[in-house]
Amino acid sequence: MQDRARHFATLYLNDLADVLREAVDGRFEFVRYAESLALSQPTFEPLAEALAAPPTLVDATLRDLTLAAVSRHAPRVVLVSVPFPGSVYGAFRIAQTIKAAHPEVVTVLGGGYVNTELRELAEPRVFDYFDFVTLDDGERPILALLEHLKGERPRERLVRAFVRELAQAPSPLEKGGMRGISTPSATAGAAKSPLPPFAKGGTADPGSDRVRYIDANEPDIPFAEIGTPTWDGLPLDRYLAILDMLNPMHRLWSDARWNKLTVAHGCYWKKCSFCDVSLDYIARYEAASAEILADRIDAIIAETGQTGFHFVDEAAPPKALKALADELQRRNRAISWWGNIRFEKSFTPVLCRQLAESGCIAVSGGLEVASDRLLKLMQKGVSVEQVARVTHAFSEAGILVHAYLMYGFPTQTVQDTVDALEYVRQLFEAGCIQSGFFHRFACTVHSPVGLHPEQFGVHLQPAPEIRFAKNDVQFIDPTGVDHDALGVALNKALYNYMHGIGLEKDVRRWFDVHVPKPRVARNFIARALAGGHHA
Repeated sequence: MQDRARHFATLYLNDLADVLREAVDGRFEFVRYAESLALSQPTFEPLAEALAAPPTLVDATLRDLTLAAVSRHAPRVVLVSVPFPGSVYGAFRIAQTIKAAHPEVVTVLGGGYVNTELRELAEPRVFDYFDFVTLDDGERPILALLEHLKGERPRERLVRAFVRELAQAPSPLEKGGMRGISTPSATAGAAKSPLPPFAKGGTADPGSDRVRYIDANEPDIPFAEIGTPTWDGLPLDRYLAILDMLNPMHRLWSDARWNKLTVAHGCYWKKCSFCDVSLDYIARYEAASAEILADRIDAIIAETGQTGFHFVDEAAPPKALKALADELQRRNRAISWWGNIRFEKSFTPVLCRQLAESGCIAVSGGLEVASDRLLKLMQKGVSVEQVARVTHAFSEAGILVHAYLMYGFPTQTVQDTVDALEYVRQLFEAGCIQSGFFHRFACTVHSPVGLHPEQFGVHLQPAPEIRFAKNDVQFIDPTGVDHDALGVALNKALYNYMHGIGLEKDVRRWFDVHVPKPRVARNFIARALAGGHHA
């Protein structure tokens, strides 16, 4: 009954979001607010026009919160981390407010969105809002930047930073911030106007200003030395526990608050052809000892008073998790944790039981397109049969399992899609997985598919001139399948499977159009489990 009450309360919140969207701001979303302004957007124009528009109630509220925070802390530098496209508009509104009221404050933009989408940034107007934009792991770039702002390092020695070079050098009156930094002249008049000059009217006239990328190419701080995450100053008791779905695994992403921690930096596999394996956050794999990880866990518990942890790795390594489980048990530490893994055969029933005893309550991993042909093309390194055995081992140990699923991968046919859904149905039926989510495949410029499309049988469509964001790239798949239409049926089936409904149905019944009969034997997963017993 308590869960149902929280679920209904969440539905009321969604109703309030609908009110805001209809009456205040048509772009409003709790998670993907104004996402279209930044998602793979080659030009800054839509964002500039939105920022130049009169503020909405949401904008005004964000402005008041920003000014209150600046007044309370009196910062000389403000770092804004943007993880997703749905955070970009708000980030620029925050910077716009700071530049209008406190032009002397240095603003810096970074985060996951920047690291993937702004690597070819060439738009000077971005620097009407942010003085610097940094790439990849932030520790080394920020330390170098702070040294520069204190006059201890020349600008030429910045690390992975975009800056604007003005057509004319700024006058002394146009200089702001700390000693050693010349704030762009566009911000000098910001105190008189709530909008930067180039944002007014939504048109660009940056003259001959240009964006320059500077990188002294200094080594990053090792993962074992980056320190422990902190939530000091955040009102942790005021964060809402949202219950979008009653499914016990699916709810973990929004139900209650979890301390975020990373077991290792990057991905130890880094081969999947749909992934951004060419970028640092995937490509550079570094681990820390179990003792260091346990020390971080202890420090976070002491700070937050909360013992729930979400390991946000791309894929937590089996050996590292075993070592951490050993250390947690040695310290007699009682925590609850969950995180992302690969469905490796290394996760034996014995290891799964040990992870459960150490506090593991759930895991999430990529099954992607449940097709051995496509899994091989993806270089996923697993088979459907192996995934069945590993997920079953976790479930038997009392650990919930979520499967990341994919559709629309290059050369995927309608038959492949129907077969994949049949595999997924059987995995739910056998109790191997309890939750899942179908993602529409997106080709990114940093993935093997985007870098070498000919190896995957597709052709990339010509891209427009890029001055702002670049990530997703359109491609032509010779199969000509309407994956968007198939996706409706996939998500409908999955939603029902997560509630234990329709598992006995022929998968073709979920589709509104005629699709072929599955080629998969209806007892494929059962046979795989019966023939795969191992200790």
